Amino acid sequence: MKIWIDADACPKVVKEVLFKTAIRLKIPLCLVANSYMQIPHHELISFVKVDSGADVADMYIADHLDEVDLVITADIPLAGEVVKKRALAINPRGELYDEETICERLSMRDFMQELRDNGLVTGGPDAFGPKDKEKFTNSLNRILTKKGFR
Repeated sequence: MKIWIDADACPKVVKEVLFKTAIRLKIPLCLVANSYMQIPHHELISFVKVDSGADVADMYIADHLDEVDLVITADIPLAGEVVKKRALAINPRGELYDEETICERLSMRDFMQELRDNGLVTGGPDAFGPKDKEKFTNSLNRILTKKGFR
């Protein structure tokens, strides 16, 4: 198993939780992003810088993941690709993407994009806070426990 992080938009606190978890449980972790970032120097943690452009990091992850992997992303289309490949995906707020929810989330994403394009909605999600970190950590721990990591 490998954990993949769609790292450009992933909150720093989530990355820190993932670094500690990967080292503690000895799970390879790979961050993929369009720009360089600092990562801990550890044999289990790697970083891939991809070219700039929309969805380049997403495509890299989708092309390289296996069905036993876990992907951390807030990108709904990438989560759809992950689910198609029968792997697991959660967002930085700990919400699991699965076959039952991904179609609904894709539809809602498209609807909200249409509202934003027409100027009817101008805000984004609420700021990431301590409760979000806690929900993410709990969700991550549940998933990894089900996969046999303790």
